[in-house]
Amino acid sequence: MSQLEKKAGLLRRTSSSKKPLKEKVVLMYDEIFAKEDPAKNNPRFWDELFLMKVNLEYLESKLESVDGEEVQRIQDNINSLFHHCVQALGEEHQIKVVNALQTLCALFRGVHQKNKSTSGFDIINMLMGFDKAEQRMKDLMERLDSLLCGDGSESLKSLCLKLLLCLVTVTDNISQNTILEYVMINSIFEAILQILSDVSSRGQHGYDAVVLLALLVNYRKYESVNPYIVKLSIVDDEPTLDVSISLLTVQYKDKEEEHQGGFFSTLTSMVGSMFIADADEKLSVQTNEAILLALYEAVHLNRNFITVLAQSHPEMDIPTTPTTPTPTTPTTPLGTTPPSLDMMNNPELPLDPNLQTSNLLITFLKYASIVMQDTKDEHRLNSARLCLIILTCIAEDQYADAFLHDDNMNFRVNLHRMVSFWLLEDTLHRKKAVDKNIPSRPLVCAVLDLMVEFIVTHMMKDFPMDLYLRCVQIIHKLLCYQKKCRIRLHYTWRELWSALINLLKFLLSNETTLLAKHNIFHLALLVVNLFNMFITYGDTFLPTSNSYDELYYEIVRMHQVFDNLYCMVLRVSTNTGQWKEAASKVTHALINVRAIVNHFNPKIESYAAVNHISQLSEEQVLEVVRSNYDTLTLKLQDGLDQFERYSEQPKEAAFFKELVRSISLNVRKNVSLNTLSQDILLKEFSTIS
Repeated sequence: MSQLEKKAGLLRRTSSSKKPLKEKVVLMYDEIFAKEDPAKNNPRFWDELFLMKVNLEYLESKLESVDGEEVQRIQDNINSLFHHCVQALGEEHQIKVVNALQTLCALFRGVHQKNKSTSGFDIINMLMGFDKAEQRMKDLMERLDSLLCGDGSESLKSLCLKLLLCLVTVTDNISQNTILEYVMINSIFEAILQILSDVSSRGQHGYDAVVLLALLVNYRKYESVNPYIVKLSIVDDEPTLDVSISLLTVQYKDKEEEHQGGFFSTLTSMVGSMFIADADEKLSVQTNEAILLALYEAVHLNRNFITVLAQSHPEMDIPTTPTTPTPTTPTTPLGTTPPSLDMMNNPELPLDPNLQTSNLLITFLKYASIVMQDTKDEHRLNSARLCLIILTCIAEDQYADAFLHDDNMNFRVNLHRMVSFWLLEDTLHRKKAVDKNIPSRPLVCAVLDLMVEFIVTHMMKDFPMDLYLRCVQIIHKLLCYQKKCRIRLHYTWRELWSALINLLKFLLSNETTLLAKHNIFHLALLVVNLFNMFITYGDTFLPTSNSYDELYYEIVRMHQVFDNLYCMVLRVSTNTGQWKEAASKVTHALINVRAIVNHFNPKIESYAAVNHISQLSEEQVLEVVRSNYDTLTLKLQDGLDQFERYSEQPKEAAFFKELVRSISLNVRKNVSLNTLSQDILLKEFSTIS
């Protein structure tokens, strides 16, 4: 029995000598793949076809199996099938619409599978014909737009989105999908926004709609004007700008969503739903690159979203026992597996324990703190990188920075931490301690905590250099804002200094291994320049003069690390080699750190000798530091408070191209035939005449 016959849907075998009977719909497909016009002898052929349950496997495999000559022979019939599918989308008979949508899915997938094995095979001509393609796609997009925006069945809307996701992801590289040119010309952006603005449709279709939008935004984004980018960048979405971001805390999601809606609030809900709890009630997370990509595009392209990101409502009453809402997302929607509901029972609480405070940024930071713990898996590495890129965009935005540093907006943010052996010994058991009595602070403290957490927990053999560079750059951008606005942040800066010094220590200990893969001098330069920021401008943003004293204390206490770093970079910079210039920059950057060490160390040793003390206490060292500032000479270094602003093109283009490819493949992989099963739809429409 042939492969096609296996997929044909056998009805019965009357005897061993007779061939099995085929479904009527399969016989009709065979007529389409014959040379004759199937409607020639049966004027009602197309009406009858769309009343029958689609056999997706058979139709797709038929399209894949035709050879070059057959393509030419049956092209008119395939064009006609596509045309009648589009026409059927306008039928009042709902089952016809369902069957037409599913047939179009099979057409797009089958024809593209054929294209993989046959060079020069033209998809558009095969499906629609060159001369009619523009009108056919215009009609198709208009019909889909009407179905998505109409008052019809939610199942039909779901199938429309699945068809669109199927169309967008048929090629590995979406920018090579020429049919998407017609999706650009005939935009469905407004239809997607309408879905996301409606409470009912958002609950059922929000995930697929957000994934679809994220993919469409990335179609040839560097090569031509993409209307989805343009429209996303100017969305004002006024109702959503006022939405309570408490819907991010998913326990209260359905209560809040009764009254609010819009693209931004939907996206915040999606991000808020990325947490899952395992059987041991330990929080784990499933990476969801598609939703993170959508969040990135919103943050990167639309400044209005920053205002939503930062909104919070600290005076919302919370029930004593939160209820878990029933998920409204359809089971296994087409696309990557949808995010599960947030089962956490650790809401961020303001000072009053009876009040709940929430915003997207808190949820996002918590999500990032989980994703960034384990970067060994490629998808988690991509997600961690995307989280840091999003934080980079946030750290550069003036409005976001103002909110992050607002001393009147304090939050308790319970980040998820790993035990680290790189910090001081008193931090080895910090996990339990940190879960209790979390201080209420401006959100920038949580961002800094997250950066410190990453720095101290990823000093490993497979060193994630790119992520470290991004972490240090985010810290630098926040410090530049604090220096510019003279914000004296009450933060435990010593934890940051300790983490940075231990990072330098790690680079020194693994110089040979790391240099085989990375330019460690670039990272070392960024770290040293963070210290230079504190040394040069610390008096403008450190909270107290004592903080400035503690900075000098840490530098002197850990002077051996800086001494070793100087010896290493001096050695490399005086030899010929590829790292000569990079090491030389670090040598120059260390000038003030070395001046501090060389100035205070003799003073401390002299103090100890005069007072006959073998080991000075911290307070005694600080006393020496305070007494000898006047004779310390430092050099002013230029450009410490300047940074290069984030730009996706060209530096990040390759990353996003591969990320979108990965998401597209994942979406396509999850378009199983079971996902497109008609059984539920036919049952739903069984009473429709």
